[in-house]
Order: sequence, then structure tokens, then C-alpha cells
Amino acid sequence: MSGLKDKLKGHADTMVGEVKRGVGKMTNNPGLEARGTAQKLKGVAEKAKGAVKSAADRF
Repeated sequence: MSGLKDKLKGHADTMVGEVKRGVGKMTNNPGLEARGTAQKLKGVAEKAKGAVKSAADRF
């Protein structure tokens, strides 16, 4: 079940990061854009971690 939790958290971080990145780009705020990109990448890593945990739980 922990794999699913990581996947959901990763998905949320990916979505929020993408929104932050877009708002930063629209408002010409490079700091917000960079934080959004970082959060999006964190989300991608969390989703991958969740996928690995889910795969490991099957064995």
C-alpha cells in the first residue's frame, strides 16, 4: 500500500509543480518557475519510487 501512497503524492507534486511553473512563466517570475520545475521533478521521482515499491510488494 505504501507504493500507492508514494504514487499519489508524486502525482500531486507533479501537478502542483506544473501549475507553479506555468504561473511563474506567465508572471515573469523565474524563482517561482524554478521552484515549480523542482517540485515537478520531485513528483516524477516519487511516482517512480511508488512504482518500484508496488512491484516489490508483488513478490
